Amino acid sequence: MVVDFHIDDTVRLKKSHPCGSFEWHVTRLGADIGLKCHGCGRYMLVARSQLERRMKGAPQRKP
Repeated sequence: MVVDFHIDDTVRLKKSHPCGSFEWHVTRLGADIGLKCHGCGRYMLVARSQLERRMKGAPQRKP
């Protein structure tokens, strides 16, 4: 599945972060995707292919 990501998209992952949040904001694009946790603000880099496997549904875009 090829997913088209944009900056400020909201991504919902299958497993929760230790803070309890499932939602992450996309902050960086490239081979690695930068994500910021919606609950605690933690930042992490994830490979694009790995993120596509961990996602639940499609990214939500801001209007």
